[in-house]
Amino acid sequence: GYIGGSIFCRLMQRPDFSSFDFRAIVRSAEKGEKLKAFGVTPIIGSHSDIPLMSKAVSEVDMVIATADCDDLQAAEGTLQGLKKRFEDTGKKPIFINTSGTGVLTDNAAGMYPGEVIYDDANPDQIETLPASQPHRPVDLKIVAADKEGYVNTYIILPSTIWNIATGPLFEAGIANPRSIQIPAIVKASIDRGQGGMVGKGVNIWPNVEIHELTDLYNLLFDAVLSPTASASLGHGREGFYFGANEEHKLYDIGKAIAESLVAGGKAKESEPTTFTKEEIDKYFAGSDYLGSNSRCRSTRGRALGWSPKRTTNDMLASIKAEVEAEIKEGRDPASKRL
Repeated sequence: GYIGGSIFCRLMQRPDFSSFDFRAIVRSAEKGEKLKAFGVTPIIGSHSDIPLMSKAVSEVDMVIATADCDDLQAAEGTLQGLKKRFEDTGKKPIFINTSGTGVLTDNAAGMYPGEVIYDDANPDQIETLPASQPHRPVDLKIVAADKEGYVNTYIILPSTIWNIATGPLFEAGIANPRSIQIPAIVKASIDRGQGGMVGKGVNIWPNVEIHELTDLYNLLFDAVLSPTASASLGHGREGFYFGANEEHKLYDIGKAIAESLVAGGKAKESEPTTFTKEEIDKYFAGSDYLGSNSRCRSTRGRALGWSPKRTTNDMLASIKAEVEAEIKEGRDPASKRL
């Protein structure tokens, strides 16, 4: 996948890469064969095959999950395997899960900027989030497992991830090089012939460049493996790490898309307009999620030494390439993945 493939490409750059035994659950036997060339042992199967996944997990010391942050069954299967690992070895395994700042969202529908800013160094504040929030059921299950004492858990929550990913796995055609949020708006905008936004587009989200996000995973990877650093490293309820740098309004993305469409001869208006209810139904499965607010500070990641440099302006400049890629691929504009 986009995140998992990018993380692995980052880990490949480590000088100690060859000292680890990397394994990956892969749906495609063909891609599994290709992965072998990169030092990965493929496990052919699916995250929905819980017995297979639990067995695979029970044989390793660390799991980095990046597939689906809302798949509660997969999370439970992973935790079952990690519990067995602890019972077999007496040593706590490590679980680094990927969630998302969607857990912080509200119902603004693009009509107002949010005022609440969550800080990942404030577990009491994070615990005010209701269980009904997106991604929250899986997050809570993982934190509860850490509290039980058989695993140390860490949850990285990326924000709007941008840029087309590069690296050996993408060049080999194994991993998907594109994100979800911005390409979804690009697809819809191309189909309707004009840049679009939810409501007035004044809602606020943080953003992070994909390759800089992988630096956060690598730093956490280092910290959990270090006897010195791991002793004081927050985990469980204190193990949330927001993957977020600067902020943007949805209007900014709609505007950049609209300008790129005009430049490419695919639209006449350089201002985005509001998606109608019919368009929300058509392109986003009836959800105005992209019009929500999601605001946070990445205090814990920065304490590890994470220092992302790519700005909101860099993100907006990258949208031209996203529009060009979408036009070239001509993908189905109806997308249910948010």
